[in-house]
Amino acid sequence: MLATATRTLAAAGVASPRVDAELLAAHALGVPRARLLTASLDRAGAAGFARLVAGRAARVPLQHLTGHAPFYGLELAVGPGVFVPRFETELMVEWALARLTPQARVVDLCSGSGAIALAVATRLPTAQVYCVERSEAALAWLRGNVARLAPGVEVVVGDVADDAVLAGLTGTVDMVLCNPPYVPESAPVDVEVAEHDPHEAVFAGADGLDLMPAVARAAARLLRPGGLLAIEHDDTQGGSLPRLLAATGHFGDVEDHRDLAGRPRYTTARRGAERAWQDGSL
Repeated sequence: MLATATRTLAAAGVASPRVDAELLAAHALGVPRARLLTASLDRAGAAGFARLVAGRAARVPLQHLTGHAPFYGLELAVGPGVFVPRFETELMVEWALARLTPQARVVDLCSGSGAIALAVATRLPTAQVYCVERSEAALAWLRGNVARLAPGVEVVVGDVADDAVLAGLTGTVDMVLCNPPYVPESAPVDVEVAEHDPHEAVFAGADGLDLMPAVARAAARLLRPGGLLAIEHDDTQGGSLPRLLAATGHFGDVEDHRDLAGRPRYTTARRGAERAWQDGSL
């Protein structure tokens, strides 16, 4: 059955057909993938597995079929209406955790499922962590994940472009993290992304940078002098996003970082103290 499912998924264009077939089978049987080959398969399990394979062959995301997405050792509940977190974002989390103190104050902008915030909060349970999200559909998943994994995280409903969001934290935040929509509108994407990830969580104008000025402004407002910023970006923005941040005059030590495949993946910067955010330069 696994061999047949693998062939079906490969013919449908699924990038990792054998892995997906095994994960779907493990889900259908309610066992870890490592125990799959020793598990017994009854008629109900076989029927459930067949339905899952048919859904995946139709390019429904694997995570929507299983109801969860692994991220930095966590199992996040995901489904229609929320962006499915990707492995690449874990690299930015690693960078952040290497620089945060146990008592840090951290803001995750464009939080989605809460992947970044929850990865930080579960590793640093004494940190103050805030999630900002505006999508009602995503908020349902975010609130559920926070309640289950790290109830101390504060969920804030709001738009990253609204200066009233977290106004009480102005100038006091140690780190701002953000995985915003950044894909250029004309960029080719997988069927799973085009048909199932929320459009507003993926695409951001012709060059993918439409939301970046608002993210930079929010970070400049929230961060204390010397506070740190990290933003994930498209692999075409390894030069343009650092230039955008440097041009604001609010950030120094601007640096771009590559992923494990050598592609530009996220930009980091340090909040300067030379100008107040209210001066309108952003």
